[in-house]
Amino acid sequence: MSDIAIVAGRELRPLLRSPFSLIFGMVQPLVFLALFGPLLKSTFGGDVWQWFVPSILVMTTLFSTSTVGANLLQEFLTGAHERMLVTPLSRPALLVGRAVKEMVPLAGQALVIVLVMLPFGFRLYTGGALLGLVLLALFGVGLGSLSYALAVAVRRTDWMFWAVHQTLLFPLMILSGMLLPLESGPAWMRTAAHVNPLAHMVAAERDLFAGHIATSTVAWGFVAAALTAVVGLAVGIRAMRRST
Repeated sequence: MSDIAIVAGRELRPLLRSPFSLIFGMVQPLVFLALFGPLLKSTFGGDVWQWFVPSILVMTTLFSTSTVGANLLQEFLTGAHERMLVTPLSRPALLVGRAVKEMVPLAGQALVIVLVMLPFGFRLYTGGALLGLVLLALFGVGLGSLSYALAVAVRRTDWMFWAVHQTLLFPLMILSGMLLPLESGPAWMRTAAHVNPLAHMVAAERDLFAGHIATSTVAWGFVAAALTAVVGLAVGIRAMRRST
């Protein structure tokens, strides 16, 4: 735990010294809310924000944590990662500390998005929202760990990171029902959504931010997030231990 705190603190210092990256990361979700949300009003009416804001929070988590491996690739190029490897820090802490660090800007961005949308009719249920943030953090740790594992695997051909990232990211996002409802889609898309952990995450977040906590949808969302975290940490720690 001490090593994790050291690594997380090291990763947070550049962000605290220059928070512009956090501000820049807010542009995309706010643009989606401003330009895409009104198009959905014909489908959801006045409840569009209760449906769409949780989707944007999941999307923010998806984009921010799935790209963190690029930071590790940069450390490979500069030799910073090799210098970390010769310290007494445990190898798992090098991964977990980095993954935990990503939860800080994620929480800040989620708070800003919710506060911005309150004047536009978004209703906040505090208990469900807090559980929703816990769910996002659990999923983000797993996804961030997978991103770091991918960076370690392709460190000699760094362009492959973005090829794999883009190939997987957008199908998962579209098949989650994040931006458009899948109920009216073809049967194969609905079937694919059932095995997409991101779809269970989106559905659970919508329930939680609507104040519905004790539902099977929320339970499946936590199962999907926990499985992502377990698989991500297992793969990521193994990759970090083998990193040279």
